[in-house]
Amino acid sequence: MSLLGFVRPSPNPSGGGGNRTIDLGNGSEVFYVPRFLSPDRSWEWFHYLDKEIPWTRPLIHVFGRSCVQPRDVCYVASKGLSDLQYSGYQPHAYSWDDYPVLKDILEAVHEALPGSKFNSLLLNRYKTGSDYVSWHSDDEKLYGPAPEIASVSFGCEREFLLKKKPTKKSAKMQDAAHSEPPPASKRHKSSHTEQHAFVLKHGSMLVMRGYTQRDWLHSVPKRSKANSVRINLTFRQVMV
Repeated sequence: MSLLGFVRPSPNPSGGGGNRTIDLGNGSEVFYVPRFLSPDRSWEWFHYLDKEIPWTRPLIHVFGRSCVQPRDVCYVASKGLSDLQYSGYQPHAYSWDDYPVLKDILEAVHEALPGSKFNSLLLNRYKTGSDYVSWHSDDEKLYGPAPEIASVSFGCEREFLLKKKPTKKSAKMQDAAHSEPPPASKRHKSSHTEQHAFVLKHGSMLVMRGYTQRDWLHSVPKRSKANSVRINLTFRQVMV
């Protein structure tokens, strides 16, 4: 146990403690630590984040239409970094010094992941099971070709899904399917995609490494039974 209140991952992540490592192939890997933070510290930080962070639910533009983003967000970044922009929205970048607890959490993540150099943080708050994030990858150029992304979760458990991006061949097959549906015998086989699922627990950490953003998509889907708040902190390194 660290003085910061987190449990150091085992040197062999696939060993004990419920830790889970998945080699996704082609240089991609996901590492999940269900008990990264102690319960007491997790709840302390959860209540701080829920009350003190200046949450906003912005208007974004997706597929040519405007809509309200289906979760609350806040962005924190070190000085001098390129501006973050997604779906036509550019969030205000708060300083780490504005919210000292975030610096403590960053220190805990850096201590758990030697060599990491995270300098930006996107916070998400899912207030009900109707809040979600759709399929996407964090493959923006400002994160580099093979970013390491650490995701720390608080509060309500939510499902986190990964699926492989379609290849050019399968994408063409899907386009053709829009014009003429395939026979039922072939439909299931052609629509099958390799997927992985994690239930992200209170105080857990999930790390995506290597070419995961290049080759895979991830999402947090709607879940009607998720009836309490979940807060997620996603740490990234913006390349300078």
